[in-house]
Amino acid sequence: MYKQLIRPWLFSMNPERAHNFTLRVLDFVGKIPLASYLVRSAYKRHTPELARNVFGLEFANPVGLAAGLDKNGEHCTPLSWFGFSFIEIGSLTPEPQDGNPKPRLFRLPKDRALVNRMGINNKGVLNAIRHLQADRPRTIIAASIAKNTSSTSDADAVEDYKKAFSLLYDFVDMFTVNVSCPNVEGLQTLQDVSYLSDIIDPLLELRICYDSFKPILVKVSPDIQFDELDEILKYCMVSGVDGIVAGNTTRSRDGLKTKEKRIEKIGKGGLSGAPLFARSLEMVRHIHEFTKGRLPIVACGGIMSPGEAAEMLQAGASLIEIYTGFIYEGPSLVKRINKHLCRLQHPAEKKQP
Repeated sequence: MYKQLIRPWLFSMNPERAHNFTLRVLDFVGKIPLASYLVRSAYKRHTPELARNVFGLEFANPVGLAAGLDKNGEHCTPLSWFGFSFIEIGSLTPEPQDGNPKPRLFRLPKDRALVNRMGINNKGVLNAIRHLQADRPRTIIAASIAKNTSSTSDADAVEDYKKAFSLLYDFVDMFTVNVSCPNVEGLQTLQDVSYLSDIIDPLLELRICYDSFKPILVKVSPDIQFDELDEILKYCMVSGVDGIVAGNTTRSRDGLKTKEKRIEKIGKGGLSGAPLFARSLEMVRHIHEFTKGRLPIVACGGIMSPGEAAEMLQAGASLIEIYTGFIYEGPSLVKRINKHLCRLQHPAEKKQP
C-alpha cells in the first residue's frame, strides 16, 4: 500500500513539506487510543535472536534510524513504533539555527536517492531535552552533535561540542560527533586528525566526570580518502573513542541515472540513498579489516533492502542505520530486514520454493 498509494501522494509534495507533514501525522496518530498499539503490532517484529550488546548497550536488533529524520528529538516515540532498536536525533547544535535557504531537499526517484543541503537546521539542544523529558521513548537514543555554523568559528568549535555534549549527557544514551556534514562550509575539515583530536579529547575528559558511561562515536564522510581515514582510525583506537559511523552523505554525483540538467539545477548538497551503498560497503569492510574488528561500526549509507542490510553486517558492521531507504521503501523496511536476518540465522526456516 505504501509504494502504490502513500508514496506517490507524498512524492507529489515538496520534499521538506512531505517530511514535516508525515511527522505531524505520526504525532496525531499517537493521540488516538489504541492507534499506537495497532501500528506497533503491524510493524514491530520480536527478534530476541537478533539482540546484541554493543558499546555496553543492549540493542533489540541491529537496525536504527539515522540522524536527520528527527532532527529535534520531537518524534522519537512514534518513530520507535516501526521497530528501530535505536534512533539517532540531530544533528543538534547548542543554539537554534535556521540552516540553509529553501529549497534545500530534493528527490532523485530514478536513483532512489535524496539530495539535501539543509545546513544542520535544528531548534537547539534545549528544545530536544524538553521533548525527551516530556516523552521518553522506549528505545535507545543517540544524539548527533555539531557546532553552530554561522556564529561559531572552526577555532572555537570545541566549545560548541562540549556545550552540546554536557547539556545532553543525562538525556541520551550515546553520542555521534558530526564532523563530516557536506552541507556546512568547512565542517569536513574537522575530520583532519589534528582538528578532530582537539574536539574529541575534551569530550572524553568530560565523560570521566559523569557517573554513567555514554559511548562516543565519530561520523566520517564517504568522500574521505582511505589514508586519511586510517589516521582517524588509529586515533580512535588509542584515544578511547567507542566506534565509527560510516558514513554520511556524499558530494559525489558519479553514476546517477537522473539527467545531468536536473543534477545541475539542484546544485550542491549531500547525496544519500542507493548510489551510496557500494562506497559505504567498501568503507565498512576497510574499517573492519584495518581495526581487526576492534572498533564497532555503525553502517549508514544506501541501505535500501534486507539483502543490503545483511551485506553490511557481514562486512563487519555491528549495527546499521537507514534513512533514505525508509523514505523509498516505507515503514515495513525495518521489519523486513529483521525477518531476513532471522532467516539467515535459521536457514531451515526459509520458505520452500
